[in-house]
Order: sequence, then C-alpha cells, then structure tokens
Amino acid sequence: MTSVITLLTDYGLEDGYVAACHGVIAGIAPQARVIDVCHLIPSGDVRRGAAVLAQTIPYLPAGVHIGAVDPGAGGARRAVAVEAGDRVFIGPDNGLLSWAVHASGGARSAYELSNEKHFLRPVSPTFHGRDVFAPVAARLCSGGLRLPDLGPEVPVDRLVILPEPTSLLREGSVEGEVVSVDRYGNTQLSIAAGDLQALGIRVGDTLGVWLGRRQMALPYRETYAAVPPGELVAFADSAGLIAIAVNSGDAAQRLGLPPGAHVRLSPTR
Repeated sequence: MTSVITLLTDYGLEDGYVAACHGVIAGIAPQARVIDVCHLIPSGDVRRGAAVLAQTIPYLPAGVHIGAVDPGAGGARRAVAVEAGDRVFIGPDNGLLSWAVHASGGARSAYELSNEKHFLRPVSPTFHGRDVFAPVAARLCSGGLRLPDLGPEVPVDRLVILPEPTSLLREGSVEGEVVSVDRYGNTQLSIAAGDLQALGIRVGDTLGVWLGRRQMALPYRETYAAVPPGELVAFADSAGLIAIAVNSGDAAQRLGLPPGAHVRLSPTR
C-alpha cells in the first residue's frame, strides 16, 4: 500500500480536529505523506464534499483517501473502506465517497469498518475521523493491515450512491443544476463545456440563461476576468463544467443560486 493519505473534512480550521487526525496518523505511520484536500466543506454538506473530492481525485497520488463529512456520525450509518483502482476510500457510507469512487474506475470491493482492534480506544461517537478513519488509514499505509481484516465485505451494489448531477440536452437548449458553490460564490453547473459546443455556442458568444422564471443574457468568456469588475459572466471552469461568476463578486449571493437549483442555457438569437 502506498504511503499517501489524503484528508477531506468539514472540521474547519478554528479547532484542533484536523491536527488530531494528523497526530493519529503520524503516531501509527510516521512515514506517510498526508495531503489536506479541504477542511472547509460547509458543515454536513455531503454533496459539496463529494464534488470537491471527485474533482480533485484525478490529481492526487494513489493512496488512502479519507472523507469525513458525516452528519450521521453516531447514528446507524456504517463506516466503510472502498477499493477503486489503485485507491482506497475510507469514510461514512453516506454517498460522500461515491463520486470519487466512480471517477477512480468504480468500486472493486468494499468492507465495513467494524473490527475495533484497529481503532483508537475509546471511540468517540462523534469523532470517527480521529478514532476510526485516521488509524485505519495509517495502518493500511504501514502495511500491517489488509482490507478483509477491517470487517465483513459489503456488496458494492449496496453502497450508498449520491445521485449524480444531471444535464439534459434538448432541442436548442441544455438543462442542468448547480453542483456546488465555492468560497468565491462561483456557481458550478452540471453542464459541461461540450454541451454548449453541441449547441453551437462558442467562447465570445452570449448565453441565454433561465433561472426558474428569471431570464437573462450572460457573456460566455474564457475567464471571469474577461468582464469588468462587478459583472456577471459564464465560463468553463477547471473541471470542464460551466460556472457562473461575478468578477470580484459573489454570483451565488447575487442570483440566489443554492446547490441543486435548476438552470437552463441556450444560444441567443
């Protein structure tokens, strides 16, 4: 097993939660390299966590990837380790890992984390990132633990799958939804740049945008900096998805676009 561990959580940076996870890993697998993906996922926002992990995973080394955005901690949800390609994903079985698993080629095997001899003791019911996920990841990296040692195998078709964001090409338009909103207020849509190309829309054109009953026209440019400060713009982001932004502003706040909001785009005539 490779000695890379990544961490994605909603723990924030104001407290010692992230440091505690680092400390547990260092105590068990001091040779492991730990990469912090993000710790500022909005509290309990499984969908945002899933999007960030899935869009980051192609650029991360093979290794063990911990996800801890877990509003069901202490409840009935199970903790799992999922093998996908040359990666192992560890976290709650609440859909958080599912998009990254799919991006890694799909689940080959999965195991419930139930063998408590591999955990820290005592286990806090509200801090599985420290007491369950981190020690298991570290022991996998140290080479002294195999996936079947963690607990019973879970059929991969029984894992919780978060519904994928959808886009639908219709005659003359494409419909999608807001996948996530980043810290700048940029709203990432489920609509790919290729969907606009299929409609004959090119960079430099103007987009017709429907947000519920509202309709507007937005410039489609290479970057938000292509319009004056304070102006709205649509562009293809680093994941190849269409985003709506305000140059030096917050598009989500201005437009009232939360994750899941419906959006339709079309050429202007």
